[in-house]
Amino acid sequence: MFKFGVEQKTFTIGGVKVGGQPGQFPTVMMGTIFYHGDKLVEDERVGLFDRAAAEKVLDREGEISLKTGNPRIVDVCASYPQAFEKFIDFVADATEGPFCIDGTTADVRIAGAKYVMETGLSSRVVYNSISPEVREDELQAIRDAGIKSAIILLLNTRNPLISGKFEVIDGLLGKVSAAGVENILVDAAIFDILDPGPVSKAIYLVKERYGYPAGCGAHNAVDIWNKRRKLSPSIRFSSTITANILPVVMGADFMLYGPIENAAKIYPVIALADAYVAYTMWQEHGVRPSTNNHPFYNLHKIADIS
Repeated sequence: MFKFGVEQKTFTIGGVKVGGQPGQFPTVMMGTIFYHGDKLVEDERVGLFDRAAAEKVLDREGEISLKTGNPRIVDVCASYPQAFEKFIDFVADATEGPFCIDGTTADVRIAGAKYVMETGLSSRVVYNSISPEVREDELQAIRDAGIKSAIILLLNTRNPLISGKFEVIDGLLGKVSAAGVENILVDAAIFDILDPGPVSKAIYLVKERYGYPAGCGAHNAVDIWNKRRKLSPSIRFSSTITANILPVVMGADFMLYGPIENAAKIYPVIALADAYVAYTMWQEHGVRPSTNNHPFYNLHKIADIS
């Protein structure tokens, strides 16, 4: 295990700490709700959904989060502005912590930014995400809403290699800073089936060069593979676990783990990886967990999750 030579930035967003040296803080978990195809959603255009079932899913993730010690930031997704307002209202009322506004288009995200400004929720919001193609009106919406936390996406379709990710990062950092964003999280961007490898290396390099909290949505690589060739349940499960663990071992601070209903499958795996990392850092570098509810201390609770 390694200790980064550059000072590591740590941000507190809605009470959740993200960043730091490996082993210092637990990996922050970001599960997505109300995504396209989510069975909870009855009409994605107007925002009709099964409220009781959605509450159950959120409560279950909250319980697992407390057991493992991995904080959560609920990723609220929408495809239509009208629906976004209802989804945001529900998650803001049903949870106490931060949440992402994750629209499928810039126009939807802009609508979400305007809505959290109107409802006074901006301080709880992580904007997900700002890509190299971000429009000026989107940046203006973030600025006007007073959103201080955002994920930047290192997606470079012309050069999907690690070098391509670093071709875009400086320009994005300048844009988001000008938009008033202070808490910058870096998504190293999964683009293809084998990307958890180079993306994990990119996470390491982002933290080593810039010190910003970094992570990714490793589950996307498995989803891409499954779309090209239908995977058996056992292969899909083991691939998802492997894809999610590798970034954590390389220093990831957060994981966008996909559908929130998968919490019981993913949290224990990430928590155990966090415990392994923390134990190594304690032994080798004297870096101890900075919270008493770190997975390092919660192995007995993790074992009870089913």
